Amino acid sequence: DVLWSCTTCGACVEQCPVDIEHIDHIVDMRRYQVMIESAFPSEAGTMLKNLEKKGNPWGLAKKQRLEWLKELDFEVPVVGKDIEDLTEVEYLYWVGCAGSLEDRAKKTTKAFAELLHMAGVKFAIMGGDEKCTGDSARRLGNEPLFQQLGQENVMALNMAFGEELDDDGKVVPESAKPKSAKKIVATCPHCLNTIGNEYPQLGGDYEVIHHTQLLQHLIDEGKLVPVTPVEGLITYHDPCYLGRHNKVYTPPRQIMDAVPGLRQQEMHRHKERGFCCGAGGARMWMEERIGKRINNERVDEALSLNPDIVSTACPFCLVMLTDSVNGKKNDGQAKESVT
Repeated sequence: DVLWSCTTCGACVEQCPVDIEHIDHIVDMRRYQVMIESAFPSEAGTMLKNLEKKGNPWGLAKKQRLEWLKELDFEVPVVGKDIEDLTEVEYLYWVGCAGSLEDRAKKTTKAFAELLHMAGVKFAIMGGDEKCTGDSARRLGNEPLFQQLGQENVMALNMAFGEELDDDGKVVPESAKPKSAKKIVATCPHCLNTIGNEYPQLGGDYEVIHHTQLLQHLIDEGKLVPVTPVEGLITYHDPCYLGRHNKVYTPPRQIMDAVPGLRQQEMHRHKERGFCCGAGGARMWMEERIGKRINNERVDEALSLNPDIVSTACPFCLVMLTDSVNGKKNDGQAKESVT
């Protein structure tokens, strides 16, 4: 139970006075269970099969990654279809599986694309060539699947950035000077963490930022100016893979500060001491059967402030918090919306 209950949130590592890296040991033990014993929660097996066959955890066709574009009133160039490589654009927007396939996350994807368009930022997407980064596979202990997905993504990214590749898909050393700045922006902290911190092991060196960092930069430059007032009290939930794992705490809060009428209040546990939503470490795809659900614990903490809006910056957190809030709405305990 202990082995599969870990959400890899990093709180234990953050608090440990002697710097023990608990997550590394737990994931190592999971690898043994998955690869040697073939013993792991059955519901996770479906997710792994979908990653192997379709390149995303829901098992949807890759052409569906482009469906969200139909709801935009402007063109977003797709690498390999509308443009040959990324030399003409400033950023590659890594949409991610949730961002392109999950209904709630798609709203964030569309809103972010519209904001970039309004600010005059040139960007492109990978479309159907994008596969799951392999975060959930690695956290679950299926290292070969992570390596496979990672290598395929790195090869596709290096080609998109105009690199010269050898027969193994590795960058030819003489051409190591990139033809374009390798800038990637991601809305999912799990994608951000994997591409930025783990793909260098596979030959992919990129500058990866979170969409809140880019939006804050555009607001600072005056390219985006929030004008529509949003009256009410908002509380922000720090995603573990954005906060503790990548130390991004300020940009989301500064963006909310820039919105007229919005008042912020922190939950008891926030920033470095933030509490998990319960979806990390591939827990998104497994059932919780022990004790109180983690997302309910976190939402209870949020609702104790009596906010009008509960906000977050991660598609997994969005799903977990929304599900809990909806459950409480049905019981007549909540009126809040999660954004």
